Amino acid sequence: MKDQLKERLRTYRMRELPSGIVLPEAAVLMPFTDETNPDLILTVRSSSMPTHAGEVAFPGGKRDDTDNDLLTTALRETREEVGLAERSVEVLGQLSPMPSLHGMKVTPFVGMVNPNAVLRADEREIADIFKVPLTYFLDTKPELSAEVEMYGRRYYMPSYFYNGNRIWGLTAFMLLDFLNHAFDAGIQFEIESEAIAADNNKEDIS
Repeated sequence: MKDQLKERLRTYRMRELPSGIVLPEAAVLMPFTDETNPDLILTVRSSSMPTHAGEVAFPGGKRDDTDNDLLTTALRETREEVGLAERSVEVLGQLSPMPSLHGMKVTPFVGMVNPNAVLRADEREIADIFKVPLTYFLDTKPELSAEVEMYGRRYYMPSYFYNGNRIWGLTAFMLLDFLNHAFDAGIQFEIESEAIAADNNKEDIS
């Protein structure tokens, strides 16, 4: 599985945010266990967090001035939040940044970790750590609900439901971007610019 993901991620085409949008930067790690049938490691943020309280998220956070790059940010935040040392992560690739509703430019990195690695939640930030089999996402289509607009792009909001946890929002957007590229999932969650233009033309005519 690791070799397959490496090969697919080599051909990934990066997309930047629309021109003119400048946001503070953050980074997250999308950590899969290094085994034949990998699990994806996710967190539930503490209810006391100022943003995304109680929501499912990848480990990660805002870039510090001392971070050399965004990969450093993702690995540092992962260590701080779930106790996973940088040396325990094999980074396979980087995905396109996405804007959050709270005004951050968030860049995800895909990594493989030892399935036996001991994870410890930082109770100030993380309420829970749980794993979801990758096969669940490959076999399950997300709910696509109401349209949302973020910085000039429109999306259908995706949600997965697993053992009482709702996986949605930015985390689900990033996950679908990964699944569409690495496994040809073909889940359309972004409303194409042509459709947006057609809608605008209808409004002009009316």
